[in-house]
Order: sequence, then C-alpha cells, then structure tokens
Amino acid sequence: MTSFRPATLTLLAAGAGVLLAMAAPAEPPDTNYDESKVKAYTLPDPLLLRDGHKVSDASGWRRLRRPQLLELFRTNVYGRTPERALPVRAEVRSVGDAFGGRATRREVTLHFSTAADGPFLDLLAYLPKAASGKVPVFLGLNFHGNQAVASDPGIALARSWLAEGKGVVDHRATEALRGTEASRWPVERILERGYALATAYYGDVDPDFDDGFRNGVHPLFYGPGQTRPLPDQWGSIGAWAWGLSRALDFLETLPEVDARRVAVIGHSRLGKTALWAGAQDERFAMVVSNDSGEGGAALARRNYGETVKDLNREFPHWFCANYRRFDDDVNALPVDQHELLALIAPRPLYVASATEDRWADPLGEFLAAKAAEPVYRLFGLAGLEVERQPPPDTPVGTTIGYHLRTGTHDVTAWDWERFLDFADRHLRGRTGVAALPR
Repeated sequence: MTSFRPATLTLLAAGAGVLLAMAAPAEPPDTNYDESKVKAYTLPDPLLLRDGHKVSDASGWRRLRRPQLLELFRTNVYGRTPERALPVRAEVRSVGDAFGGRATRREVTLHFSTAADGPFLDLLAYLPKAASGKVPVFLGLNFHGNQAVASDPGIALARSWLAEGKGVVDHRATEALRGTEASRWPVERILERGYALATAYYGDVDPDFDDGFRNGVHPLFYGPGQTRPLPDQWGSIGAWAWGLSRALDFLETLPEVDARRVAVIGHSRLGKTALWAGAQDERFAMVVSNDSGEGGAALARRNYGETVKDLNREFPHWFCANYRRFDDDVNALPVDQHELLALIAPRPLYVASATEDRWADPLGEFLAAKAAEPVYRLFGLAGLEVERQPPPDTPVGTTIGYHLRTGTHDVTAWDWERFLDFADRHLRGRTGVAALPR
C-alpha cells in the first residue's frame, strides 16, 4: 500500500472553472480546491494479490494481478462489458478525396442490429495519401458528430440524438455544426505527421442522457425480462469503450492501416472512455487521456475537485450502479485510478492536464501516472522519470508521458503536438513509416 500526505504544490492560474465538452455540472459549494484540505490517504498496491502476495515479474502481472484488477474495475466502477459478440455489418457510405487531394475520406456505418432503426456507429476516417506503407492511426470519439471535426462539406451530418445547443435543432445536427470542433481535431496536421485519423460520434453508441438504458446498444444485450443493466453491468462509458473496440475491428480490415499501431485518444468523459477501452482491449497500441479527471486518470482518494459522488449525482448513467456505494466512502473502493493506468502497461500511455482545470484535479492525474510506474518497471520500462509534477508546458516521461498545459479544460493544437511526438517515439519507429512531406 502507498500512503500519501497532502501535497503542497500550488497549480498556476488555478482560478478558472472547468469548461466541459457538454453541459457543465454545477459544482457543489463544498468542492475542495485547497491542497491543505486533502487528507492523508493510502493507495491500493497495484502489485498486491488478493492472497497478500506481491507479483514480482511481468508474467505474474499478466497471469494473476491484471485479471484481478480488471475484475475489480468491472464490478465496482465501469461495469461488466458483455462478452457476447454481435454480428456487426459494415456499410460503406462514401469514399472521396479531401484536403486538396492529400487525403482520402472514408465514411462507414457499423450496424449493430438487423433492425432498420437499430443502433449503429458512423465512422469517419481520413487516410494520408502520401504516406509510405501502412499507416498508424489515432482513433477517438467526438462530442458533436463527425461533421464537427472538420469544415469538410463531404462529411455527412450526424444522425443520432444530440444535446440542444448552437447548431442543434430538435436534438438533430444542422449545417451550423460543421467544423465547430475543428480546433480539437487538427486533422491536416495529423495527416502531415504521417497518421490516419478515425473518429465517430459517441452518441451513436449510447446517447449521453439517463433514460434508464432504453436507447443505445444496451438493450441488444439484455436477457429475458431485463430492462436495464444489473448493478455490476456496464453504463455509458462501458458502452462507448465497446464502440471504440468495434471501430478498431473495422480498421483491422483496411489495407492502408496498420492495426497494430492504433492509438486510442479521448478528452474529458471520452478520456475516461479511452482509458477503459485501452485497459480492456490490448489491441490498442497506445492510450491518450486528456483532462479525464475523476473516474479517469485522477486519483479518487484525493477528494479534490470533482468526486465520485459528484459523478454519480450528475451522470448516473456513466458508471455501473455499484459505483454509487462509494459516494460517501471513497476509501472503501478496492481500486483507484493509478491501477486503471497500470492496466495499460506495457503499452505507452500519455496523460495530459491543464492548469485551470481544477475540477479534473491535474495533480491527481500526475500522481496516478506516477503510482502506475511499478507495473511498467516489471516490464523493464521507465515511466515518468520525474518525482514531482512538472512546470506548465513541460512534457515529461518515457513510456508514460505527462504534461500540464497552461489553460482550460480543452484539447489544443499544442496538446496534439505532444501526443504526436509521443506517438513518433512509440509507434512510428516500429516499421519506419515515412512522414508526409511538409
């Protein structure tokens, strides 16, 4: 077990509130943003087996401890993902040139049901034409539909329910949404760096509101008489993570793609999703979490910023029902988020924070990454290679990467340059894929 005393580091520019990608939850008046009020806590040892013995090598981790931790997260946090495979049908919707002929745009619908109105996932992929050989891919879910990712008139509008807001009429996408998330998805730069990009709207898999799990993919897996997931079965984050794995299934069929080099990426609630997808599905070669906070990369036991109770109050559909048992006693959780990060090992992991995103607890994200290092060392791999959270805008780490960007809860071009640099070290070098001309 690892014990921590309250940290003394003060984050710079910590006065701004968080800006969530969707509707921001109301911060309770007793939200803690004072490091001196973080009580001492003890983290579960990621190497300690249930019988009291510790694993001491990579084999013991893989055979014994890793399955135990996955089971604990399934039972207590994210819920159990159904093991039954669905017959997924891929329908090519369009293939065409994009960005002045420098890329191929491919739109594919993955149908999860034979019903005409059944759940589906509209996947958008951009493939760089000038790359040499099979290309690595960044895969991530988006918040407002594929048309929001780029100002590309060839992208079909999202067809699923969206939260009301600018560019949304009667919960449906309009042309006014086109390109509205482009700052978070620097598509042309990703292509220039020699990577493909694949993305899909997370609401295709499960709309992000609590209706008792009558919509989305959940009902496809219900047993006779079942109307909602059992207490240890998946919530929306589990479903979104499942959708990422189905997207990876399709990417494996594309001759232009090296499916052994797919990095899964996510921001905010979708950063939580990317971590859970990467923890469960070891086909993902790299995992990137951006500002994922509570229930993502941040330690729950710190009780700084957003808490487990906040999550379950504002978003009761995200996690399994069992997670609510820890609302008032987070120290009773048999796991903490450093162990989720450890489940990525030995694959490269990047955790990103922002100075003004106090709600997501940037220091808690760094400390979780630091506490995952012992598992990486079992594989002979270095982790962060620093003892303290680095100054803003100073990337650190080797197999575990981390940075604290100056600014708010967002994904910026600066973040992406760090992710791409990290991917260059860990993905591109495997087969020497050539970068596009710049």
